[in-house]
Amino acid sequence: MADASKANPQGVEKLGYLGLGLMGTPMTRRLLKAGHDISIWNRTEGKVTPLVEAGAKRAGTPRDLLANCDIVFMCVTDVAAVDEVIFGPEGLAAAPGAGKLVVDFSSIHPDATRELAARLKSANGTGWIDAPVSGGTKGAEEGTLAIMAGGAADDIERARPYVLAMARRFTHMGPTGAGQTTKLCNQVIVGCAMAVLAEATRLASNAGIDASRLPEALAGGFADSIPLQLFVPRMVQGIHSPPLGHIATMLKDLDTIADVAQATSTPVPMATLAGQIFRLAKAARGADADALEIYKLSATDR
Repeated sequence: MADASKANPQGVEKLGYLGLGLMGTPMTRRLLKAGHDISIWNRTEGKVTPLVEAGAKRAGTPRDLLANCDIVFMCVTDVAAVDEVIFGPEGLAAAPGAGKLVVDFSSIHPDATRELAARLKSANGTGWIDAPVSGGTKGAEEGTLAIMAGGAADDIERARPYVLAMARRFTHMGPTGAGQTTKLCNQVIVGCAMAVLAEATRLASNAGIDASRLPEALAGGFADSIPLQLFVPRMVQGIHSPPLGHIATMLKDLDTIADVAQATSTPVPMATLAGQIFRLAKAARGADADALEIYKLSATDR
């Protein structure tokens, strides 16, 4: 079990996890494996039962979750979902929150994060860390996620021992919203990498060479990267279950990048193009398809 005594003089805290999707379920399992006392809530009951069987406690509502926990981790799909679980009926804001902390792993607009954090603090005194993640489902399962965080330094250190049960890296980037802004920078790189690797893999295939050997051939060179080694084999072999991430999620992030870029007068031509490619992929493959199915857009038999 992680030693929380340095961050919290009162000892190991009671944890909650809200949102048991592609990322939340394996992250919760890692907390359980580390021996933490954790309660959970999810809108879909079917995702709760396996984790209860693994040792988690079931909370009836988000309000109950915060009422019985010191730190609540959260990972949901978008800003509407975050707003709903906080300020909807039986939401987190309805519970006493003084001295408690929400750590939001969701990827949402930095402006929305700042607004939601201020509203929750005003409603019940709960602190907030925005802590979007990178590393996909594989990273969540293996505990190798990179997590970039915004919030107060004391809150970051309080959460650190628990976060590091789920991640390899937890970097404080600045005040509230800084984590979300850093995630957008991450998604500029990842979204463009997916599009470029799909292009290179299709070129190899169409030109008659074994595209599956690209990661081996390019290893150690300037083109080598974690995305090259991870994405290309999945594209070539058509491995899309479980998805590394949904097309709709990547498109949401790329659209947020475009919005922040406009507000800050930042040119993002490559990210803008990647956004349009993912918009085509959403139309062709569906919003819930694996993001790596953008490779199929250039297939003659799609």
